[in-house]
Amino acid sequence: MKQHLKTALKGLLVGSTMLVPGVSGASMAMILGVYGRLVSAVSSFLRDVKGNLLFLLLFSLGGGLGMLLFAKPLLWLIERWPMPTLYFFLGAVAGGVPLTVREAGIRRFTWRVPVYIAAGFVLVLSLNLLPADLFRGEASLLPLLIAGILAAVALVLPGISVSFMLLLIGLYDETMRAITELRVPYLLALGVGLILGILLTTKLLERAMQRHPEPTYLIILGFVFGSVFQIFPGIPSGWELLLCPAALLLGFFSLWLLSRREAALGAAA
Repeated sequence: MKQHLKTALKGLLVGSTMLVPGVSGASMAMILGVYGRLVSAVSSFLRDVKGNLLFLLLFSLGGGLGMLLFAKPLLWLIERWPMPTLYFFLGAVAGGVPLTVREAGIRRFTWRVPVYIAAGFVLVLSLNLLPADLFRGEASLLPLLIAGILAAVALVLPGISVSFMLLLIGLYDETMRAITELRVPYLLALGVGLILGILLTTKLLERAMQRHPEPTYLIILGFVFGSVFQIFPGIPSGWELLLCPAALLLGFFSLWLLSRREAALGAAA
């Protein structure tokens, strides 16, 4: 029972962070020590249908609750204090970098390390080539399904946030409103696309992480750096000169300490 509650709580934390542009829910899952279990539960679902179904159900319920509980407060913070809020999340993203480096298992530094990181960085920047109004104004099923599949790639890959992908394709504000207003048809169509995208990508990712951990995690690290670059809100001024660095440090150490605690618990287990 205690383990089930922990799974739901971790889902709640991941769900709440998925609503912030630039903050990867998959990175948060990695920091919380639940990412590998999520990937294997989806890609190897049939090996333990009952156990995997229960795990995914609890995690999804927690994630959905996190979105519902935090959508309005996060939207209010971003609208009221955009720069300090984004600096906090910049720090949070940076706080997960040591964990990604550790997962890469780099044995020695070679020319391949910066090349892999640069490849991930460039890939994230290339997402800007997508038209900003790619799906905006479309209310039909097919565009929302496609948007859901694109968002699923961001959901599965640490370092690329779902909300950032939705922002790029022009559906972030609409999706936030749909969540707060509980517009079921819209959310259902987007959710079906998400599920399809997850099923298509998790098996490939699991294989890459198992067979080629160093390049996989280094490319993911490039994704993280690219997402930080994308959401950088600029240099603060006035009273924000003091508040923004404090928010940055708070975000960094919150996630860094959380990742260290989860790593210690995993090692003890």
